[in-house]
This record gives sequence, structure tokens and C-alpha cells, in this order.
Amino acid sequence: MKFYISILLLMFSSKSFFAQNDSFSKEIFVSKTKDSLKYRLSTPEKVEKGKKYPLVLFLHGAGERGTDNESQLRNGGTLFSNPSNREKFPSFVLFPQCPPDFYWPIDKRPAQGFMDKNPFEKNAPISTQLKLVDELLTNFIKNNPIDENRIYIMGLSMGGMGTFDFVCRFPNRFAAAIPICGGVNTSWLKEFRGKTKFRIYHGDIDSVVSVEFSREAYKALKESGNDVEYIEFYGVGHNSWHPAFNMPDFLPWLYQIKK
Repeated sequence: MKFYISILLLMFSSKSFFAQNDSFSKEIFVSKTKDSLKYRLSTPEKVEKGKKYPLVLFLHGAGERGTDNESQLRNGGTLFSNPSNREKFPSFVLFPQCPPDFYWPIDKRPAQGFMDKNPFEKNAPISTQLKLVDELLTNFIKNNPIDENRIYIMGLSMGGMGTFDFVCRFPNRFAAAIPICGGVNTSWLKEFRGKTKFRIYHGDIDSVVSVEFSREAYKALKESGNDVEYIEFYGVGHNSWHPAFNMPDFLPWLYQIKK
């Protein structure tokens, strides 16, 4: 009986996953240097002539890297494909996919991982993949009806790190940023004077990315006078995006912010 229940649950979860994919078109961006970046795109159900819309950039975690242009929707896709949310918050949403051998904020994973010493270098050049994302974003904003006062970025784990990194490199681009279980070189944040409002999430027993990274990031942003909130989930490990996405004000907080 348990076997059949498991099969049914797998079937329903698979249908749910493919259903969420249906609201995201499959796209490929080709850069000036002929490098390609696969991404998924969700558009407002109805785009009114003369109206501009918010844009959300979502950076997935390391477990969703790949070449299928599917996996990046695994965590966060349903948040934006939900019919109620699509009606309440009409917007453009980009889900780029990082290839298997790369990372958003850095080109190679540090040997020590992300639990002890902060591995992020302040003066490191922008990573190969974030450079592609930057070009995609710039091109997309130029060619679509985007409200440039309502451009948002969020990401989880590796994507949370990428979120911090991207905002630090482009301090006046984003109205709001949501890094979930991420990390950053805090010396960047101590000097940050951008217009971005931050809401940081982390689980207090994360065994993959140290919670100290988010605590230190919050402290650095607060001390440098930035607008930042920090929400820490007690008894939650690495998958702190689950309780974060389930917070009633998760999307309302994001979409009400303007530069």
C-alpha cells in the first residue's frame, strides 16, 4: 500500500512540476561573445500597451545547475506560476540556469566549502556566469516594458551568494534583494551605499552554508546605514527557502518596494 501511495505522490508531484513549467517559456540568450545562457521566462498574463512592469531575477542553488533548462524552477518556480500570485503581481520573471561546472558568484567551489572561513574575495572579477546574467538582464530591460524602479533580485544558497555579489557590483540597479542562505565578503557591504533594500533569510542549523554569513551580512549592512531586515528560522537547516516562501508577506513585501 505504501508503495502505491509513493507512486501516486510521485505522479502528482511530477504533474505539478510540469504544470509550473508551462507558465515559463524556454529561452536561450546569446551574448556578444557568442556564449549562451539558458533561462526560463514568465511574462504578465496580459501586457497592456504603454504600461511598465516589475522584473524579478531569480538565481537558483547549486543543486539546480544543469543543461535541461528545467531544474532551475524546482525551488521557487511555483511561487511565480501560482495563478493567484500571477494575478496579484503581474511581472516579468527570469530564471537563468547555471551550467553544471560553474557557480554564480565564483567560477569554482572553494576547497573548504561554505561552513568555516568566508571564501568570498572582495576584489575578484565578476564570475563568468554572472557576467552572462548581467548581459541578459541589460538586454531584457532594453527590449521589454520594464519599470526600472521595480527591478528585484532573489536567490537561494549559491543563488543567495550570487544575489549579494550582483547587488554589490551594481548598487543602483535593484530596488530590493532577497538573499536566502547565502553569503558575501562583508567588506563590500560595509562600503555599500546603494538604493537596494535587503531582506535576508537563513536557518539557524544550516550545515551547508554557515548561518554566520547571513548574520555578518546583516550586521555589516545595518552598521553602514542600509535598509535591511534579517529573518532567522529556528530549527531549520539548509532549506530555509521553504519557510521563507511560505511567509504571507514574502511577495507583498517585495513588490511594494520602489527605488
